[in-house]
Amino acid sequence: MLSFELDNQITKQLISLKGKIDEKYEFIQTLTEEELQAIHRFARISIIGASTRIENAILTDSEIDWIDSVIGKDAKRTAFEVQRKRIENKLSKDKQRSIEEVAGCRGMLHIIYEQSKDLFPISETSIKGLHAELLRHFSKPGTIKGNYKTGPNSVVETNHETGEKRTVFKTADPGMVTQTAMTDLAKWYNEAAIEEPWTIPVLCEFVYRFLAVHPFQDGNGRVGRGLFLLSMLQSTDEKLAKLAPYLPIDRHIERHKEDYYLVLNQCSSGEFSIDPNQYNIQFFLKFMIKIINNALDDIEFYKAKFDNYKKLSESALKVLKCFKEKPEIKLKPKEIVESTNLPRRTVTYILSDLIEKKFLQSHGQRSAIKYQLVF
Repeated sequence: MLSFELDNQITKQLISLKGKIDEKYEFIQTLTEEELQAIHRFARISIIGASTRIENAILTDSEIDWIDSVIGKDAKRTAFEVQRKRIENKLSKDKQRSIEEVAGCRGMLHIIYEQSKDLFPISETSIKGLHAELLRHFSKPGTIKGNYKTGPNSVVETNHETGEKRTVFKTADPGMVTQTAMTDLAKWYNEAAIEEPWTIPVLCEFVYRFLAVHPFQDGNGRVGRGLFLLSMLQSTDEKLAKLAPYLPIDRHIERHKEDYYLVLNQCSSGEFSIDPNQYNIQFFLKFMIKIINNALDDIEFYKAKFDNYKKLSESALKVLKCFKEKPEIKLKPKEIVESTNLPRRTVTYILSDLIEKKFLQSHGQRSAIKYQLVF
């Protein structure tokens, strides 16, 4: 049911990836529930941060970690609106839109993680619901939430020096073309997800075709990456589905952002087609195989980070808490001493240790040195 052929090179890459998935699955079987929850949280915060920054949001993972902690104290869907003023007052005023995008992405991911099995077979209503959740807190007037686009939304690149605009990707026309393409895509995915022996090519075709349609006026990239996570969680490959909550896929897409957009363009020469056989989705598949491979390695990276956190002394945790309460700010040693009431020598030693264990980073030198939290 794929619209493209799996050549020998891609097949070998898929076999190699399957072996790595099996290996990492065996590894997570050895972990405690506390370790798994910590790795999942690291991955989730990384996804929220990367997916929103790919679309030009400006919040760091440390800031998102703080926002998540504040909202997470209340399990209700209204938690963000209740805490909105506190969050906006804590962070810079120019970050309001980014805060709204982060809250929406967080809500969309919560639905995906919690309801993935219930959302299969996928429906257009479900996809629209994810979009509505993504933009639920977005305050810009006229924002279309949970409905298909009403006007053209081709991806346009602007030269900031000359003001010249260039169409990078011509998406599906609004109206009947978009509606038909989305109806066909949902039907295709529900059949292919069960019948195709290779899961990952199906995920890549599903998401690529969604991005080519660009069905919503805004938020297509974030919904598309959310759908990739959703389809991993729904996979008939049980090991991949079990690993999915621990994979920060978007973190690695962000690291290769230029390649990501280049590959999306390569697949279609920058133009939507109602016939998926006109695409070259194998380019996107090869890119995503590399991304998944990198994300699999993060499981052990996050495990080591959690181990280091558990070994921190009470004084080190006190210093770290000082930073977590001010995720946007670089702190001087003097400020940390005043905040923690710890001796200067102790603070100096702890700061050095926290840098070595990659909890903090330093800026400047000697008397001008400041420290900042790293997620």
